[in-house]
Amino acid sequence: MNIKNGSRLVMIGDSITDVGRERPIGKPFKDQLGSGYVNLINSLILTSYPGSDICVLNVGCSGNKVTDLAERWETDVIDLQPDWLSVMIGINDVWRQFDIPTEPQNHILIEQYTKVLDELISRTKPTLSGGLILMTPYFIETNQDDEMRCLMDQYGKVVKSLAEKHNAIFVDVQAAFDKSLEHYHSSFIAWDRVHPSNHGHLIIAKAFLDAVDFDFYNNDN
Repeated sequence: MNIKNGSRLVMIGDSITDVGRERPIGKPFKDQLGSGYVNLINSLILTSYPGSDICVLNVGCSGNKVTDLAERWETDVIDLQPDWLSVMIGINDVWRQFDIPTEPQNHILIEQYTKVLDELISRTKPTLSGGLILMTPYFIETNQDDEMRCLMDQYGKVVKSLAEKHNAIFVDVQAAFDKSLEHYHSSFIAWDRVHPSNHGHLIIAKAFLDAVDFDFYNNDN
């Protein structure tokens, strides 16, 4: 696995990362990591890599857009001194353009999204002794002509481009959901096509772990 023994992995994002994690920091014990993909990733690491001493921290916050991440970046990323950093943001940046169309002051258009995320990455990447993991936002919708799905895909392309620019590990969460949507209706994975069931969180966790070359049958214990 790319994440080496003794590493500190900080995972930041919105409600999909948060999922009831402890405040001020979700730590890897007593269910403080919340009930989503972050907790699943930690549990699988503990299972397949016992003794690795990898410390997973959850600093996701419900409702966050990329500008909200920027406001708390110093305390929730820099001050935690991560070896590895995982970022998944963009769902609310897109969603607010559809569910509150009459409040443009709350909209983060793609140019601003790109600029802010790029600045955060540029500031932080040199401080990481391990690496950076960038995860796409997603919309669990099979109709790729759907207006929100189309826009979400554009924001996902920004994440891919930034991953290439900064030599980060890229996790295509949208593609992982699309594969599952070949077999299941979106409502089975996420009632609102955004907030996933446990099944959906496991899809995210597996996409993440595949990207970091996680070995589910690791024998180096």
